[in-house]
Amino acid sequence: MSVWALGINHHTAPLDLRGRFAFALDQIQPTLHGYRQSLARQPEATLLSTCNRTELYGAGDQAAVEPTLDWLAQTGGVSAHVLRDHAYILREDQAARHAFRVASGLDSMVLGEPQILGQMKDAVRAADDAGALGTTLHQLFQRSFAVAKQVRSSTEIGAHSISMTAAAVRLAGQLFEDLRDIKVLFVGAGEMIELAATHFAAKSPKGMAIANRTLERGEKLALRFGGEVMRLADVPDRLHEFDAVISCTASTLPIIGLGAVERALKKRRHRPLFMVDLAVPRDIEFEVKALADVYLYTVDDLASVVQTGKDNRQAAVAQAEAIIDAGVLSFMHWLEQRDPAHGVVPLIQQIHAQADEWRAAELVRARKLLAKGEPVEAVLEALSRGLTQKMLHGTLAELHAGDGATRAATAQTVSRLFLRDEPRKTGRGTLS
Repeated sequence: MSVWALGINHHTAPLDLRGRFAFALDQIQPTLHGYRQSLARQPEATLLSTCNRTELYGAGDQAAVEPTLDWLAQTGGVSAHVLRDHAYILREDQAARHAFRVASGLDSMVLGEPQILGQMKDAVRAADDAGALGTTLHQLFQRSFAVAKQVRSSTEIGAHSISMTAAAVRLAGQLFEDLRDIKVLFVGAGEMIELAATHFAAKSPKGMAIANRTLERGEKLALRFGGEVMRLADVPDRLHEFDAVISCTASTLPIIGLGAVERALKKRRHRPLFMVDLAVPRDIEFEVKALADVYLYTVDDLASVVQTGKDNRQAAVAQAEAIIDAGVLSFMHWLEQRDPAHGVVPLIQQIHAQADEWRAAELVRARKLLAKGEPVEAVLEALSRGLTQKMLHGTLAELHAGDGATRAATAQTVSRLFLRDEPRKTGRGTLS
């Protein structure tokens, strides 16, 4: 059994390419079904999709990796050549190490951020619901979660980190003299928007509004922060009322277009408009960035801001990497034990099967003797003797086979296996 990871992330692919491969959580199950049905031999599979990465983890035949890349390219509407230029393919221990680093927040744009762990757990649950999560990937991810927990509890990897939403507040503070004088519009009502609203609310802005496709969810968030709620369809007409716009929805197409922003700027008499697009794919059309008086930032634009303080955490990173290395070694040992060519698990299974066969044969014999009226004590004696003879026959035969050196080595092994709880006699006395 082999494991691999194939994907793109913020290190290897630009925002717009990542947007082509973004999958909402409710899309993962049908996507995995389609992927596995496209292959003759269906591997175990888990699909992780966030604003910073799309990764497909697999377990099975390594021959499935190239067809997986072709399938992913077709799904994203790009050529396999284009995807290959931006993708990474990691195998065996490198795939395990990558999974552990992702879960621990070491591969995130925000070093040590905890959100990715929850996203991985959601992806694993979705794969399990799709029937795509087998024993190998289950082990890989359960171990990755355990490693992530150890990293967070025993290192300071998350200390001094600046989140994407906190970075947005910092940038807004550089543009506006006093954040208490601005009105902020949040588009969406998911976890990222909730975090952003929490950070902005701490600055006591003049007004806050939540625009969401589902009013009920928007109302809950607006009530929490003392803001108003509005329909998503009303955003273009009311955009001019706000000084800052933070957007993060699951829309596959931009929901704030160039024309709407141009009209808003005209009504604002070209007062500056601060915009942050945290969505992948984009919520705000790319062309908006070129407008005068608009300060538009995407998740990639915020990268340099969130790196602040990274040098202070290098010691914690080294500690985290050591924990991850130990986790990788443990997982690869487990995987090796399951390999028919090298592992002991298949041998253990064969031994159990042979023992069950012997047991069944002796039970059949014992029942026949009882049916003939033989005494129970005699039948039990025969049963125990028959099992003992079957189990020792091969071992005793090996003790008499081969040359002197071979018999001596076999004797040591047999002694270790069968006499481990008994005192062993030596020429110098008794060893216990």
